[in-house]
Amino acid sequence: MLAKVKSGALKGVDAFLVEVEVDLAFGLPAFTTVGLPEAAVKEAKDRVRAAVKNSGYAFPGGRITLNLAPADVRKEGTGFDLPVAVAILAAQGLVPPESLEKYLIFGELSLDGRLKPTRGVLSVALATRELGLALLIPREHAREAGVVAGLEVYAVESLAQVVDFLTGREVLTPAPPQPPFSADPAPHLDLDFREVRGQEAVKRALLVAAAGGHNVLMVGPPGAGKTMLAQRLPAILPPLSFEEALETSKVYSIMGLLPPGQALVSRRPFRAPHHTISDAGLIGGGSIPRPGVVSLAQHGVLFLDELPEFKRSTLEVLRQPLEDGRVTVARAAGSPTYPARFMLVAAMNPCPCGYYGDARRPCTCTPPLIARYRARISGPLLDRLDLQVQVPAVRFQDLSAETGGADSAELREMVLGARELQRRRFAKSPRIFANAQMTPRLLKECCVLSPEARRLLEAAMERLALSARAYTRILKIARTIADLDGEENLAPHHVAEAIQYRTLDRTLAQ
Repeated sequence: MLAKVKSGALKGVDAFLVEVEVDLAFGLPAFTTVGLPEAAVKEAKDRVRAAVKNSGYAFPGGRITLNLAPADVRKEGTGFDLPVAVAILAAQGLVPPESLEKYLIFGELSLDGRLKPTRGVLSVALATRELGLALLIPREHAREAGVVAGLEVYAVESLAQVVDFLTGREVLTPAPPQPPFSADPAPHLDLDFREVRGQEAVKRALLVAAAGGHNVLMVGPPGAGKTMLAQRLPAILPPLSFEEALETSKVYSIMGLLPPGQALVSRRPFRAPHHTISDAGLIGGGSIPRPGVVSLAQHGVLFLDELPEFKRSTLEVLRQPLEDGRVTVARAAGSPTYPARFMLVAAMNPCPCGYYGDARRPCTCTPPLIARYRARISGPLLDRLDLQVQVPAVRFQDLSAETGGADSAELREMVLGARELQRRRFAKSPRIFANAQMTPRLLKECCVLSPEARRLLEAAMERLALSARAYTRILKIARTIADLDGEENLAPHHVAEAIQYRTLDRTLAQ
């Protein structure tokens, strides 16, 4: 006898429909799974057999053939346990086939028949809504799936409860929808910019970066405060919008990193991987492709401390996500794409010993050693870092000062004002959240230069030998500086400040 159950599988961060087909036939006992299953899916037969028996149902003793269609796409994960068990029971006539038509079933089984949490429920819920179906999932994921408006979600605890519901012996009410999304109103404010003494010029650069979503490179000696500054950057970023939170939460859901009972990620991520991280760990991939740290930093901050200590190959794979906001992992069985729209904040020393250019401590590095150290950062990668800031050593007068300048709350208010201007400006471009993401068309519309500003930028381009990419970066930074000033037009002083944030790439190339 044949039975079909609808379920879902993940490809990248999105889900697609999978038909779980089970055929029972006479013959020697066997359980064959086809349809490109990976190891966890193949092992489902043992979990399903124990769960069916321990739930009080008979497990068929003949030949069982399980097909996961479409058969040409690899399936992975433990979410097929429940639909496979339901399909086996339906093939035995214990579940009426007509009751399966309007549900997508997804969940992992324990050996006693209870349902356990699994990865990727948010993506599956979004796909279920697009298919016009209702969703049957473990109770632990009710809040996660409940954020998808217009979707009926039935949260269940065990295989027996699912069978009783599908046969009409038990009535379940859909899980209540979640209240409107509300981001953390004051994230990371336990780390305050006021705690960083001195470095007012660097704080101004980070303010500009936060206001426009720009990438930043900080270069300075050890102990100058680069790490402290980077750790406090999330405190002045605007709260996540619902669209941003949904995109970020999909990544955390498929990685199984959403906290239990939490519907969506409520604050911007801050990821700081060690410099020993592999290419696949940073960018994503592996034998079974998974998102990397750049995707976990979606709509947040990726902090790379001691940038030249990362492997050259690892840094070079950052080029595509910095430019496109996504990562495509090429594999023979398919090429999943993961989102990777983040702010890159990097820090490095000016030389191996860290004291090149320091007036108080002599540098012990030879010129060839310094050149090799700086050459670890390629020109194309450096070109993609919008703001390049020198962080000098902190003077005693600044360290002993009573106050540390503006605090995070004040800076955040300035950022929110600039982001509100950008939100209205890009209202007709739903995928654009900040100035750093402007397309060439938007750049032409929103960054009109006065004759004086144009002459200033032309002279800087010639003198500093800046690239075409640096030209667009300067325009975007100038646009952000004008937004912080509340001005519509780009004045020469906006362009001048933007230019001085790009001079460091020529210094490092020397």
